[in-house]
Amino acid sequence: MSTTPESIRTPNASTNPNAAAHRLPNFCAGPATMPTTVLERAQSELLDWQGRGLSVMEMSHRSKDYVAITEKAESKLRALMEIPDNYKVLFLQGGASLQFSAIPLNLLNGGRGDYLTTGAWSGKAVKEAKRYEALGLGAVNVVATGKDSNFTDVPAQSEWNLSDDAAYFHYCANETIHGLQIFEPPQVDAPIIADMSSCILSQPIDVSKFGMIYAGAQKNIGPAGLIIVIIREDLLGRASEWCPMLMNYEHQVEKASMSNTPATYSWYLAGLVFDWLEAQGGVAAIGKINQQKADLLYKTIDDSSFYNNPVAPEHRSIMNVPFTLADSSLDKVFLEESEAAGLLNLKGHRDVGGMRASIYNAVPLEWVQQLVDFMIAFEKKHA
Repeated sequence: MSTTPESIRTPNASTNPNAAAHRLPNFCAGPATMPTTVLERAQSELLDWQGRGLSVMEMSHRSKDYVAITEKAESKLRALMEIPDNYKVLFLQGGASLQFSAIPLNLLNGGRGDYLTTGAWSGKAVKEAKRYEALGLGAVNVVATGKDSNFTDVPAQSEWNLSDDAAYFHYCANETIHGLQIFEPPQVDAPIIADMSSCILSQPIDVSKFGMIYAGAQKNIGPAGLIIVIIREDLLGRASEWCPMLMNYEHQVEKASMSNTPATYSWYLAGLVFDWLEAQGGVAAIGKINQQKADLLYKTIDDSSFYNNPVAPEHRSIMNVPFTLADSSLDKVFLEESEAAGLLNLKGHRDVGGMRASIYNAVPLEWVQQLVDFMIAFEKKHA
């Protein structure tokens, strides 16, 4: 397969359902690629939504039309994830990072929160929770950290220092920066709280195994600014008196996520993405494609002495694939030549270095093939 800029700029629409002549392969970690068909639909409805004579951005969030949009989005998400009836779904603002504060304010309640640290984002969650420990609202217990392995592996659960009576257990299912993923929820007694910002809807999961799932929208759902919270009903009503109203899960459930004006356009776009995902065959179908993409990229890395991925194989993320070059002096050249070839946003995070390809749901297999072809050609040229 050719990797010339011309071939990348005019992908084969028959093999790439997201193809558009002016769109290039984008491997950004977030805000991330969205399905082209979703953007085209939004574009067609931007000025005049379904003949109403106004944009979704201009609607009252209390209007009958907009409420119907939100109800459909929730219904689609419930169906895609098979969310049980005893879970509430919230569409909130503030991104996943705001939940680092909301979780202890809602659930710590003078008790102890267990935290597993496997990378940058779970580390930030611990740091924020400790602020409330310092205020006497409860205790924070770090059960284990992968720092000694530079967050390339997960400490064995036999080494964890779990609390006997934890109010909850928090972990990050997919660490975007380090490219480390935990595919099954840990076996613990406390309600499990999972940050799934960068892996939600990428593979089937059993929601009933979790007390709460939260995810920023800007990876697999839609534009930045929206946060989805899926919470079991028995965890509501535990908030500290210091919990701000807009961060109180029970309050937001009562107000149907509309205690204040929500992120209306992001919520609408999320609904369009759910429609798109349903059309692809649902989460199980997209999960198979995601695995194909990851397998192709990791095999290219592993078959080469020129590229390297340091993450333990059983924890390699299928969403975020960091890799380094044997000669780091070629990093700049790789990024310059890959961009010239029409492959966008491959620079690794500053904490890890090297390169990173984020291959979320909306990244088609063809784009990953084009990246692999470029990597093979680059190795032959510079090795």
